[in-house]
Parts: sequence; structure tokens; C-alpha cells
Amino acid sequence: MEQGSQPTSTKISASPYDYSKVFAYLEKKGKEDFGNHFALHSSDLPLIRKLLAYFLKDEFTCEQENISLKKGIMLSGTIGCGKTTLMYLMKYFNDSSQQIYLVKPCRDVSFEFIQHGYEVILRYSKQSFYRNGTNCIPKHICFDDLGIENNLKYYGNECNVMAEILLSRYDCFISSHLITHLTTNLSASEIETIYGNRVRSRMREMFNLLAFDKDVKDKRK
Repeated sequence: MEQGSQPTSTKISASPYDYSKVFAYLEKKGKEDFGNHFALHSSDLPLIRKLLAYFLKDEFTCEQENISLKKGIMLSGTIGCGKTTLMYLMKYFNDSSQQIYLVKPCRDVSFEFIQHGYEVILRYSKQSFYRNGTNCIPKHICFDDLGIENNLKYYGNECNVMAEILLSRYDCFISSHLITHLTTNLSASEIETIYGNRVRSRMREMFNLLAFDKDVKDKRK
């Protein structure tokens, strides 16, 4: 570089994606997987665009929307708004460099805890890695419907299973960039009441919060 010259900017000046086409593809896959009744609602499109930008790794749009590609997604909204369906469909927007995450209902995690006890917490946190030779690849998981599970007892000892899993996955997020996604019907204050201030504080670091409008209708009716 010549003396006095300025470094070339690498900042992306526009999104590489035509979101009208991406929406059309999403709706097509939704109909294939969930039936012809599946449709995107115009009022949801701004939120869905943010979700798509994250999974497409669209740096321009994510920067505009203040979305960090280094964090996971917490998708919140009322019952029946389509949170779980959208998280299942996002697997179609992972490129070859991304890991397709497992969608795991929190209720199922609670049933596993009843059967197997505290090893379940390790299974979904410190043991949540794939082995590839000598390498450990983080196993990304979307925990679906946070808040529907209950505090459970194992041999008489009560445990807030998802709180313990989230705290342990936070440690792995910091040390090994283990990504976690969530869907939930809970508000921030409800999360703090159920899981504690410590969990809520960690969640601010772990997640981009994307929320449906509070007046969105139940799409299952």
C-alpha cells in the first residue's frame, strides 16, 4: 500500500438476497412439510425477514437489524403464532458450512430427566459436542417451548432442569461457541421469575431476541 493511501473498506453495502424470492421459497417448503394450509402472514414478514437474515448469514441485514451472528435466537410469541414451525423450516436456509440444529421440546427434556436424572443436564450441555477425530464440534440445539416444563424431582431432589442446562450451555457458549436457540411464550419478567436473575442475565449474552407482535392471532384456529 502506498504511503498516505486509505485501506479499502470491506463493509457490505447491500444484502445479496431478494427476500421476496426467499419468502416464496419458505412458503413452498412450509406447504410441503406442513400442508397446503401453511401460509406466511404479511404482518409477520418483518420478523421472518430477521430470522431468515440470521440463518442465511446475511451480514448486511443483520447489521441493520442489530442481530449478532455470534449469538443464538430466542423466538418469543403467543401460543399458536408459528414459532416452532418457523424454527423447523429454518433448516432449509443453512448453508453447507452451518450445522443443522436439533429441535428439542423442553417437555421431552423434562421426561428424560425423570428417567435418567442429572446426566441429562450434561447430555445437553458439556456433552453436547460431536466428535470428529480429535476435534469437538458444538452441537447446536433449539429448545422448544421453554416454560412448559415443570420443576422436577429426581430421588426427592427438586431441580429446575432447563435453568441448569442453560447455565451450563452458557459456559460452553463462552468457551466453545456452543449456540443455543429457544422458542418461548414467556415474557422477560416471567423468565426471571421461573429461572432466576442469573439465567436471565446469561440469556442476554446468549440470544438475539426476536418477538412476534403481542396481538398476533393463533394460526392453528
